[in-house]
Amino acid sequence: MKHPQPDPLLYRIGALSKLTGIPVTTLRVWETRYGAFTPEKTSGRHRLYKEQDVLRAQLFKQLTADGHAISTLANLDLTQLSALRNELRSAHMSRVQQQLDAQTVTMAVVGLGLAGRIESTKFTLKFLSHAIKVSDVYTDLAELAQKPLQGEPNILLIKVHVLDDAALSLVQTASQQHPLLQVIVIYSYGMEVTLALWRAQGWVVRREPMSDEDLAELVSSVLIVDAARSMGGLAASSLIPARRYDDAVLAQVAGMSTSVLCACPQHVAELILQLASFEAYCHSCLSRNANDAHLHAFLASVSGSARALFERALEKVAEHEGIKLGGV
Repeated sequence: MKHPQPDPLLYRIGALSKLTGIPVTTLRVWETRYGAFTPEKTSGRHRLYKEQDVLRAQLFKQLTADGHAISTLANLDLTQLSALRNELRSAHMSRVQQQLDAQTVTMAVVGLGLAGRIESTKFTLKFLSHAIKVSDVYTDLAELAQKPLQGEPNILLIKVHVLDDAALSLVQTASQQHPLLQVIVIYSYGMEVTLALWRAQGWVVRREPMSDEDLAELVSSVLIVDAARSMGGLAASSLIPARRYDDAVLAQVAGMSTSVLCACPQHVAELILQLASFEAYCHSCLSRNANDAHLHAFLASVSGSARALFERALEKVAEHEGIKLGGV
């Protein structure tokens, strides 16, 4: 004797929205405009969605967040949608690994004690923005003069006891022979007049004592300031991309009416404007007040990173809406 099969579990659109985190208005647009779902309907015209509709909606959410237009996804079945999601996951992991590799800071260090601090676990944990690779280690500047740099370091980090003319000449020679992002000098003693001469070379010069945390923040601020100075493009050593959209483009989007059933395009454009403004303010603080450079470099990094993420979000909204964005 055959037993009747149980009815499949059905969900109303409100339940589907709660299960997937997708607004009801968006689900309706996906269904009516793109035919993404074909729900059953009760005699009272209420939509009833199946379990596979829940899975489809979840995949739609993931894939549209990664930049795919719902119009290209709506007619795919579950197998095709899952395969596309797996491809995106693999590509994402590859990009993550590339970003991690790109965030490795290579240093040449003069001073055995300083090199030990840089390579210690304690210092590395405080240096959150990048991985650290020490390419060259020298006992002192005399050894650096005899043995040229073997690797291709981003930063030359030097410990000297006294800022004198002999040390200045040796550091000048080393910095001229290699294309370095920055020279950082940590010293113990030096007169104000001599210190000004060292800083006039464009080097970052700081006096001991300096904690591991302060040293890590100093290196981070050097990289962030370099990114701020290279706003014309993204160099290999830069942390924050340059702005992609100017104020005029963003203001146009902020005042534009779209077919999206919410004000997301306007809000995203307004957020980018605010973040870019604050980012520019932090950069101006960096140049005005050297004593607060670490704090403002950190704030510039945070606001710039957020601005770059929202620019990516704006591109996805624009693609969905067919809006043409003019770049900087």
